[in-house]
Amino acid sequence: MSPVTTVVIYVEGPSDKAAMTQLLQPLLDQKKQDGVIIDFFETVKGDRKVSVLGKIPIRAVNILLDKPASVVVAMPDLYPKNKLFPHETAEEMFEGIRKNFEAALIKKTGSIDQRIAKRFLVFCFKHDLEALLLAAEDALKSRLGIQRLNRSWRMPVEDQNHDSPPKRIIEELFRQHGQLYKDTLDAPLILGVSNYTDIVDRCSQCFRPFVEFIEKLPQL
Repeated sequence: MSPVTTVVIYVEGPSDKAAMTQLLQPLLDQKKQDGVIIDFFETVKGDRKVSVLGKIPIRAVNILLDKPASVVVAMPDLYPKNKLFPHETAEEMFEGIRKNFEAALIKKTGSIDQRIAKRFLVFCFKHDLEALLLAAEDALKSRLGIQRLNRSWRMPVEDQNHDSPPKRIIEELFRQHGQLYKDTLDAPLILGVSNYTDIVDRCSQCFRPFVEFIEKLPQL
């Protein structure tokens, strides 16, 4: 199998794209030196999670057939649950996306070629991007202009649930300090001054596997 030269990562919205690019810039630059171009793309407007779960697998088939040395990644939020197909856990969501990809591949080629299937990967934010902000405590405190965080959320930060996803916690934190959280502005600013390895250590369930995948490139 040829080494990976291009990685296309589909996230839900502009805040995800901007924040991930800022947080991972040192790693993205290193991979570029290694001959791997990694780009984040937000999905079309509308129900963005449904788009990642349903449309991106179809798009991935077309990309992978056209560019054999590429990899396509779907990286939606786990929250909210049961969009497009039943799922509450990351594993259930991964299985559903994979089934959509395999169905699209069969429709396009008549079979499931594992050489192609191996180049479609699925990760997620648990339960959304803002879990990473909860993990970036120093940068979060600095953005809020405070010295101490009074935690009201579960630890590790990926252990929140569908009734209280990280984004709602972040929104409430900003309100408590007289501010309005704007994801496209605040998320990139907070993660842009954070060390991604620290975030990996604090988000080992879903974020760590994604970063480890990037670190291994150009081999898949």
